[in-house]
Amino acid sequence: MSREIVDAIKVLEQEKGLDSETLMAALEDALLSAYKKQPGAARYARVDLDRETADFRVFELILPAELEEKLLAQAAEEQEPEIDPQTGQLKEPEDPELDPELLAPYEDQIESRDVTPDNFGRIAAQTAKQVVLQRIREAERMMMYEEFQDRVGELITGIIQQSDNRYTLVQLRDRVEALLPRSEQIYSERYDHGMRIKAVITEVNADGKGPSVVVSRKSPELIKKLFALEVPEIADELVEVVGVAREPGFRSKIAVISHADGVDPVGACVGPRGSRVRMVVSELRGEKIDIIPYNEEPARFVAKALSPARVREVLVDDEERQATVIVPDDQLSLAIGREGQNARLAAKLTGWRVDIVGESEFAEQADDEEGFEGEEEVFDGRCSAVLSAGRRCPNAALPNSHYCGLPTHQALARFGTNQVTVLSPLSEDEVALLARADAPEDEVGPIVARAEEEFAEAETASGAEEVEEVVDEATPRSPSRTPQQRSRPRRIPRPPPKPRPRSRPLPTKRRSRRPPWRRPPPKPRRKSPRRRWRTRTRPRSPTRSRRRCRPRPLPRRRPRRRSSRRPSSSPRPPSRDGTTPTGRRRSRSRWRSSASTR
Repeated sequence: MSREIVDAIKVLEQEKGLDSETLMAALEDALLSAYKKQPGAARYARVDLDRETADFRVFELILPAELEEKLLAQAAEEQEPEIDPQTGQLKEPEDPELDPELLAPYEDQIESRDVTPDNFGRIAAQTAKQVVLQRIREAERMMMYEEFQDRVGELITGIIQQSDNRYTLVQLRDRVEALLPRSEQIYSERYDHGMRIKAVITEVNADGKGPSVVVSRKSPELIKKLFALEVPEIADELVEVVGVAREPGFRSKIAVISHADGVDPVGACVGPRGSRVRMVVSELRGEKIDIIPYNEEPARFVAKALSPARVREVLVDDEERQATVIVPDDQLSLAIGREGQNARLAAKLTGWRVDIVGESEFAEQADDEEGFEGEEEVFDGRCSAVLSAGRRCPNAALPNSHYCGLPTHQALARFGTNQVTVLSPLSEDEVALLARADAPEDEVGPIVARAEEEFAEAETASGAEEVEEVVDEATPRSPSRTPQQRSRPRRIPRPPPKPRPRSRPLPTKRRSRRPPWRRPPPKPRRKSPRRRWRTRTRPRSPTRSRRRCRPRPLPRRRPRRRSSRRPSSSPRPPSRDGTTPTGRRRSRSRWRSSASTR
């Protein structure tokens, strides 16, 4: 072999980034395969290749009989049985071959002999070429696996190379392709050739001949990585995306939390005028995204997760991780969403089972518990708080307490009523202070007194309104109006319309009072420019062709001679003697010409 082989290996090492030792080992295996293709080749052989001069030598290995039997039996035990795919039966095991690694520990017992051939045939050279190319492909695949095995979950950008019903090939860089299977594609997206897309690496395989990198467009990690790319606060870990609930191609909900004071997590993700979230939506081909602030309290978190619907109250059960959400009747369809999409995404995001009911439906669920306040009943283990809708809280009470774990319900233990509306005039800090069992009495007493006083005033005012309504109903109506007219509002007559002012006549042009002979001469009329050819714009009949036309010019008339005498209405014929009526004689030739014309 010549020095050109060494130079070619160095070029491959620079272009493909492969190790030169790997290429030299591949060349040794290729030469060994080529030697075994020749007739009369030894069963066990070894090739030694010089790394500097590219000279090689082939040595035959002569094994002792006992050692050969021992090594063949060991290789047969490690050989796994194979099944013929056509017949489905076990194949007969072939004679095992001894790898050079098995022979390495017994080099002192093995004799070698130089059997280097003078030249290789065409078949042997073709075999060597195939082995070298195969080893290069394996080395490239292994190098790619080592590069991408630590990049699972990372966002990558690629160009679509091929797309069909089964999968889509995405080129990451030169000679590196990723597989986007059908199961990881969004149904509403189209992947055209040459289009640039972003995806997340989900799996890296080292086996197989095809692409070993699998990417996804459906993964929830894609939204996290896109927001980290667009929002610098997330990249700097000032804002964290806690959870993502996604239905690819339709809608997504993300929960964000801030780890720095003064940083609004929702505003940071939305950006100025929605520029940041708009970039993420455009990359996801119009998928809607709801950004929700994370809250450690389950009730508040579930209420925010159901946005854009307004929530009236949330009742939670910590043991079964179930939340009952009470919404106004006009917000019920919005809270459930299209085909239950909004409620489903909220349940995925929070990890709680969410039941959504309207106010009227929730008021009808517990008829047996209506009006239980004021009656002495045996405590049944449920929360004793009465909600604003007039129904009892369905949550379980805490041990040694008549109320559940909500602060608003725990604060009711300091009042003489179980109505939650007694806490309406208090702030959140005051409610939290009342819910604490070790709160000082000097701070709790004024708050409780103020809340009870305002609650009593509200009850008195509501009672007075009920009395007024009863009195109004009992007051007799005027008999001048029928019951149908009483139900309608009185109509106030409109004032008569004001008369419109008469419009003054338009000013006319003042005529000149000068006599005709004293008027100034009229200005000379400006000669109009020559008319140009123009195209008709009006539609013509289909039978006539569209053509250019211009108005036909009028014939030029000869100017009439002025005479001192006033012309008569009818000209007089000339006399017989050839004289005109004026007494002048005309020439005969001129008269004849006028007579012939006449």
